[in-house]
Amino acid sequence: MDMALNDEIFHGLLLALTGFLLSMALTPFYTHVAYKYKFWKKQKKTTVDGKALPIMSKLHAHKFNHAFPTMAGLIGVIAVTVVTWVFNFDRGQTWLPLVGFLGGALVGVIDDVINIFGSGRGAAGLRGPVKFALITIVGLLLGWFFSVKLGWTDIRVPFIGDFNVGVVWMTIIFAFAVVATSNAVNISDGLDGLSGGLAMIAYGSYGIIALLQGNILLFGFCLTVVGWLLSYIWFNVPPARFMMGDTGSFALGAGLGVVAMMTNAFLLLPIIGLPFVIEAGSSLLQLTSKKLFHRKIFISAPLHHHLEAIGWGEAKIVMRFWIVAGVFAIIGIFIAATGGII
Repeated sequence: MDMALNDEIFHGLLLALTGFLLSMALTPFYTHVAYKYKFWKKQKKTTVDGKALPIMSKLHAHKFNHAFPTMAGLIGVIAVTVVTWVFNFDRGQTWLPLVGFLGGALVGVIDDVINIFGSGRGAAGLRGPVKFALITIVGLLLGWFFSVKLGWTDIRVPFIGDFNVGVVWMTIIFAFAVVATSNAVNISDGLDGLSGGLAMIAYGSYGIIALLQGNILLFGFCLTVVGWLLSYIWFNVPPARFMMGDTGSFALGAGLGVVAMMTNAFLLLPIIGLPFVIEAGSSLLQLTSKKLFHRKIFISAPLHHHLEAIGWGEAKIVMRFWIVAGVFAIIGIFIAATGGII
């Protein structure tokens, strides 16, 4: 193997290890603060259309019978920011994904704080339309910078080539990537270890693509996130000690959307992130069916709750989702390697 490539891989792995160790070191401090100030997660009682959730409430009642901290995504936000800023910061490769990561985290923090400390009807967090509007603003601002300031206006279609879509459409596509991925990761954050494992596989896959493209610092950013997620999963496998909350899920989703755009592999996101697409799609199908036909497709949505309702154990669902994610990550990297993305 080329010596320079060896050094680049070593650099990325060292960042992953640093992100892991820093996250492990920060966890006791977060745990102390979370218990002292009672960062308890309030169980969601209604759907986005205001209907009751008796099935999900019953399935997850055991998690809310005791103090269950949320907003542990703060650990990752701090760890990834510190490691990237000190060891891997670069305006060309890591500034935009880091800002996207932090922008998503900010939206999530607002939602988590309302959930933890709010009371009455607003205690569940930000209303859906407000949360959607905030993450859309983040996506549009990042998309404007990407297309206007960095001059990216081409979308690469695997096996075909580049298509110039112009500044306006590139901004919209970028915003869509951020918004869709943020919401998909957030929707998947419903079982112990599920969203963390899926995100780790997705970031690892895009890290490999960035490495093979020669985007070494972007590769390092992805591996830093992987390092944090290794630490998070250590504490979040069943039974979870805490949950990442919207702080973590929105940060992960927004950052992943930015990374997909910066590697010019946005069209591979539905493949590499297929479980996220399935999770978000099942929720959308359920909501649409209830609105139009007044009937449910799934016992409970998203899909992981439906599988719980029909008797699948939590660990079984999580591990099988991880396997599916791993298989399609390999397929996505293969398409990137053979389809002109790399």
